[in-house]
Amino acid sequence: MMSGKFNTIDDFDIENKTVLVRIDINAPVDPSSGIILDDTRLKLHAQTVKELSNKGAKVVLLAHQSRPGKKDFTTLSQHADALSDILNLRVKYVDALFSNAAKEAIKALKPHEILLLENARFFSEETLSRTPEEQSKTLLVRNLSPLIDYFVNDAFAAAHRSQASLVGFTVNTPSAAGRVMEKELTVIQDALDNVEHPCVFLLGGMKPDDSIDVMENVLSNGTADSILTTGIVGNIVLWAAGVDIGQVNKDFIASRGYEDMVEKSKELIERFGDKVKYPIDVACEIDGERVDIDNGEIPNEAIFDIGVKTIAFYAKEIRDAKYIFANGPAGVFEDPKFAMGTEDLINAMASSEGFSLIGGGHIAAATAGLGLEDQMSHLSSGGGACISMLAGKKLAAVEALKNSKK
Repeated sequence: MMSGKFNTIDDFDIENKTVLVRIDINAPVDPSSGIILDDTRLKLHAQTVKELSNKGAKVVLLAHQSRPGKKDFTTLSQHADALSDILNLRVKYVDALFSNAAKEAIKALKPHEILLLENARFFSEETLSRTPEEQSKTLLVRNLSPLIDYFVNDAFAAAHRSQASLVGFTVNTPSAAGRVMEKELTVIQDALDNVEHPCVFLLGGMKPDDSIDVMENVLSNGTADSILTTGIVGNIVLWAAGVDIGQVNKDFIASRGYEDMVEKSKELIERFGDKVKYPIDVACEIDGERVDIDNGEIPNEAIFDIGVKTIAFYAKEIRDAKYIFANGPAGVFEDPKFAMGTEDLINAMASSEGFSLIGGGHIAAATAGLGLEDQMSHLSSGGGACISMLAGKKLAAVEALKNSKK
């Protein structure tokens, strides 16, 4: 067992055993054609799936795609085909989760064979957040548990959720972390435990509550020497610092329910002073053009990026750092006019000699889009899970693995 924390695949003899593997292959799908647009996550989990198959396991895969009400909420038929191509092995697919058809398909598996079950979120109980004990009593877990010998959780990207497919099986089934889960937990925890200084956190994106939790945690425990804020996080901190960001930007923050984050940011600025950095200029769209404006002169226009002076200032901080953690893009990077902040800061990280960790989500997509993923020390597959770790929170699925039946 890995340093007394949780089992890994190495702890079990899986030959000729039925192994249920929770993976996260949630992928962008073209709503009109149903075609998967990005197979990054499928490629990531292929290592775990192939290893289990090679070792003679009967591999049953459990995964989700999107959520009810969204256009890309669909079956996993395409995912089975894509996974077959990546593995160069046939991945069978059954359009059921725990019906007789699904059960018979699991029972019929031979060693080395792989079966993908239907989208776990087609089962309404899956989206409820409950304790592992409560989740172990769901129809999904009660029906599948008698058919499996081991449960392997490889879905790091969903590890912060306490849903049936992620935590329910650990109560009654010997459970282990898959290779993706194991690597993510090891690399991120090791980075946090062995931080070298100066250490910089680059926090942006559209989820300021998560980022401000991270800010508070890493400043309070002495991990971070400097916080560079961008995106909506930067706008909130600007407002907290007394800068007039324009009514349109204040209204946007309030409409998202983030007004209380302004007060929390104000407290952090008072406690930690100039360790909390905010943009010295911003970029707005005026007459269809990008215009960079100093932060004392922001008009009542939507802010779409950090400005060029801020980019230069932040890039120097990044290049001088020994450890850099980044979460969230600097602006609306999908629009070429406002991609500069995100792209230039990613480039600064890529050219830095320090340890660089990209925290999943949109900034990971932007990094991959620039072809710079190999220039980073670690590119996390899970934005929400990674940021929860950085904020000092426990991950529900990891705690379930630690407490699982041995």
